[in-house]
Amino acid sequence: MNYNGKVFITDACISLRPNGGVSLQGTDVADVVWDKETIDSSEGVPSTEEIITELNKLQAIEDARSYQRKRASDFPEISEQLDLLYHDMLADKGDKTGAWFTAVKAVKDKYPKE
Repeated sequence: MNYNGKVFITDACISLRPNGGVSLQGTDVADVVWDKETIDSSEGVPSTEEIITELNKLQAIEDARSYQRKRASDFPEISEQLDLLYHDMLADKGDKTGAWFTAVKAVKDKYPKE
């Protein structure tokens, strides 16, 4: 849907009319072109205001999830996490003193939920 947390006009259009054909012939909401044959006649083409409102809503959702994108690149790979867990279990450190917990907590502390 987005690239690096950025929501695009076409994302908002698709969210509003999932089965509608849409393209963007420029960079502005005014440049949205709908394939009217694919739009349900009971819904019609969304207004510019509806598209902008949906764009803002979707961007707010993405912004609220920014911590997840930041964490994803800092967490150890799953195979490494499993190895940490394995060694923690062998050392009877399946609690907050283990290496796995310490590694994961460091990332979560660095990028808290906002």
